[in-house]
Amino acid sequence: MKKNRTIIYADGASLDQIKKIDPLVKGYTFNPSLFRKLGVKNYLSFSKILSKKIKKKSISLEVFADDEINMIHQAKKLSNLGNNIYVKIPITFTNGKSTKNVIKELIKLNVKLNITAIFTLKQVKKILPIVKNTKTILSIFAGRIYDTGIDANKIMQSICKLVHKNSKCLVLWASPRMIYDLIQANKMNCDIITLPVDLIFKKKNFGKKLESYSLETVKNFYQDSLKSKYKL
Repeated sequence: MKKNRTIIYADGASLDQIKKIDPLVKGYTFNPSLFRKLGVKNYLSFSKILSKKIKKKSISLEVFADDEINMIHQAKKLSNLGNNIYVKIPITFTNGKSTKNVIKELIKLNVKLNITAIFTLKQVKKILPIVKNTKTILSIFAGRIYDTGIDANKIMQSICKLVHKNSKCLVLWASPRMIYDLIQANKMNCDIITLPVDLIFKKKNFGKKLESYSLETVKNFYQDSLKSKYKL
């Protein structure tokens, strides 16, 4: 792998996991689905806990309103939790209409933004003039693009080239499916990749000899069979 450009943000880490992985990552990302998975009952209270626990690294927290007024209201609330808070704004409302007016208003208010659920170069082009002079994070869902049978690398490469040439914004590789996506993101010159905790720990396998990994795998299967007390 060429020299690392891409930094790692942990996606959806629990409070206990944050203790273990903090030295390995540069930031954290969350969304309503991840909060639900973590069993969060009070959105704002848990966001406050995160802001107190993680003071020196970027935290992306997402709004869940589906209209301009309430989306802006929620964004300001989350942003006020700390200087390291990036507010995640979806690229569209649920009706498919662009959130560019929300983005424009929040830029005026100096709210740090992470524009999420981006899938196409066209979507980036639509908002880039609004955010180009800021360190806004543009989260491109590469994994979900791959899920459709389309080569996400081509889209990521085009987006990275456009964004880095014409703005101060940062490109984030989102929804990874394997740790190899870190290598892919680095090749495409992405600034950030989000990784769930299980994938972050898999990075330790980089450089491992395949024969050794093969033997380790055989031993793991054998130990599992012993623990299960299977008989034939």
